[in-house]
Amino acid sequence: MHWLNDLIGLGFTAVGLDPSNRWVSGLRFFLYDTMKIMVLLGFLIFVISYIQSYFPPERTRRILVRFHAIGADIIAALLGTVTPFCSCSSIPLFMGFTSAGLPLGVTFSFLISSPMVDLGSLVLLMSIFGWEIAVLYVALGLVIAVAGGRIIEKLRLENQVHDFIRNASVIDVPREELRFKDRIKYAREQVLATVKKVAPYILLGVGIGAVIHNWIPGNIIVSLLGSKNPFGVVLATIVGIPIYADLFGTIPIAEALLAKGALLGVVLSFMMAVTTLSLPSLILLKKAVKPRLLGIFIGICTAGIIIMGYLFNAIQPLIL
Repeated sequence: MHWLNDLIGLGFTAVGLDPSNRWVSGLRFFLYDTMKIMVLLGFLIFVISYIQSYFPPERTRRILVRFHAIGADIIAALLGTVTPFCSCSSIPLFMGFTSAGLPLGVTFSFLISSPMVDLGSLVLLMSIFGWEIAVLYVALGLVIAVAGGRIIEKLRLENQVHDFIRNASVIDVPREELRFKDRIKYAREQVLATVKKVAPYILLGVGIGAVIHNWIPGNIIVSLLGSKNPFGVVLATIVGIPIYADLFGTIPIAEALLAKGALLGVVLSFMMAVTTLSLPSLILLKKAVKPRLLGIFIGICTAGIIIMGYLFNAIQPLIL
């Protein structure tokens, strides 16, 4: 959508504003990224919600119980890609699946992949960073989800789930098959609900991106998050954990950091930490699992994100 950026620049010039002015440039970045992300968000949410209408929780559970061992983890990770974007939305489903008696490793594969990797991330990352980065991001995210589920399964930590979750009864209520117009209506409602929910985070993210893009000197970004700092990936992961946002809110920040000289792996590690290990989602998860399991979950996700970050740093010259 570079044409939109050019159009905004022409509009500023037409009303006598200098596009090279720092304030005007910041406003241009803000308007362009906000409109671009909102358009992509509306389209992606509609398509994904339509697909998601075929996978209500009970149907997802029925699919998962048919598989075993690593096959179940892979299916759980793949099904996680058609669920809502934020980690807090995935935890109630995780609780329901655990109550239904699904293996703990399977439920954690789902829990990891759901916020970290989704169809929206694939399309959005492709439009922003190119298809090579998007495909690698999704593939490695799925690897982390499957590996995390396998590790938790092998550790046999079922006693680390609170009793009220493990002993909860599951009521299987038949769901009426939706018609085409019902699915369209559902997708449209999801677009409106999701936009209302994430719009503040998008505006905040775009605002932060505009500040980074126009006011923070590139040498500061490079010194902290560039190749000169071998701990940039670790720093970005730690900084991302307390932040509550979704993928769409992190995109403008990632764009600005990358433009200023931050390494690709650093930027993607930050995005993964925000979407997977946000502090509110960890607090919610603590209500369902005991401290040991929570700590192992955080450790697996953090290690996977950091490893992925350094891998992207290593291959960045080949794909950018």
